[in-house]
Amino acid sequence: MSEEENLEQNDEFVDEDEEKLPFAKAEVVRLMKENLDDDKMIRERVKVEMNKFLGEVLKNVCKQLNEYPYTTIEYEMLKESTYPYTNIERINQEKERILLHLEAIQKLKKKRKKNNSLLNYYFF
Repeated sequence: MSEEENLEQNDEFVDEDEEKLPFAKAEVVRLMKENLDDDKMIRERVKVEMNKFLGEVLKNVCKQLNEYPYTTIEYEMLKESTYPYTNIERINQEKERILLHLEAIQKLKKKRKKNNSLLNYYFF
């Protein structure tokens, strides 16, 4: 197979993928470039996968919005549905706090168990 035929097949593959993408690829790439360091280059697969990921996020948010019994979607409903995506840092901080608390409880439990064993040894 010649190099030209390979390039044509690759172009067809990209065109097929672009048709299936939920958003205009150029817009997604523009937003990525705005938020990445200037020295970063974005591979084609990353552009496509980011587009698909954003489409999945949109589907998940809409699925949650569909759980409301109302026919009109209000801003507060959108805020609640997007909370996991917009407050990920806060959620991770809360997770870390809970894990540290759980670890402290486990240490205290082990310490009490050890103390109870000593008490049983000396008094029973």
